[in-house]
Amino acid sequence: MADEFVIAPHMRLHEWVAVEKGYFDDVGLIYTLEDQLKSATNHVHDLGNKVGAYQTFEKGRTCDVSCACHWTVNVAASSGHGKLYGKLYSMSPCGIFVPENSDIKKPEDLANVPISVGYQSGSHYSTIQALEPFLSDDEINLSFSDGLLFRRMEHMIDGNIPAVSLFSGPYYFMYQLGFRKVLDTTFMMSAMVAEDASADDIEKYFTALKRAQADIDLRPEKYTHYFKQEFPERFKDQIDTRLFGPGERLVFEEYSKDFFDKSRQWIDEKGIFKEGLGDRSFEESVII
Repeated sequence: MADEFVIAPHMRLHEWVAVEKGYFDDVGLIYTLEDQLKSATNHVHDLGNKVGAYQTFEKGRTCDVSCACHWTVNVAASSGHGKLYGKLYSMSPCGIFVPENSDIKKPEDLANVPISVGYQSGSHYSTIQALEPFLSDDEINLSFSDGLLFRRMEHMIDGNIPAVSLFSGPYYFMYQLGFRKVLDTTFMMSAMVAEDASADDIEKYFTALKRAQADIDLRPEKYTHYFKQEFPERFKDQIDTRLFGPGERLVFEEYSKDFFDKSRQWIDEKGIFKEGLGDRSFEESVII
């Protein structure tokens, strides 16, 4: 029997739709879904201070394909932790949320306010970029100690933090619960494939996801219930996914060398990776 192709879902709809519709089976992909962001505590995504998406790649994800923001996948691939799949990227709605009764009404009010983000993860970079038109670098105050996506969401719901960046299902759940979005921080995602992943299986996987994206585009309301799949158990009875949008959208266009180079230039200017950005070239880092 062939080895299973290990897929790490990334808090989005596509993989679940492809399973439901049999699209992976249609292309002959022998697969399994596996959570790559397990926590050592009882809280989902509670990985510790300054442990984010990049650190999970550095440690080594035990899957054939996974996702993260394009900045982190870019640097991780250039540092030899896998290959960025460059035949597509995706766009993920994201935003900075505050409690309904917060005194923070506009982006300028976020000056020096701790904003909970994932370290070297999409919310880290996108929060800086979205706030640059409003605040100086010195006024942007990011907190990295509140975990990844679902743990940050829990902290906001429990009243532990003043502001938070959230995407995927938590983005819509904030609206449902009455939290306010102060600023949109939509950002680009990329897929990371393992160095030893089967090239044939990779193409089968993305062929299935392309079909899933078409289904989501046509009738998103039929599939938003899949956001519940990865939510912390304590919230599953509260979530009304009829109110949710479709979240991340796959874009079947190339992650170009221009994307690759300009992203690295900005990361370098901001000093986000003190240890360097890796030395593999675009051609060595990206599958086109």
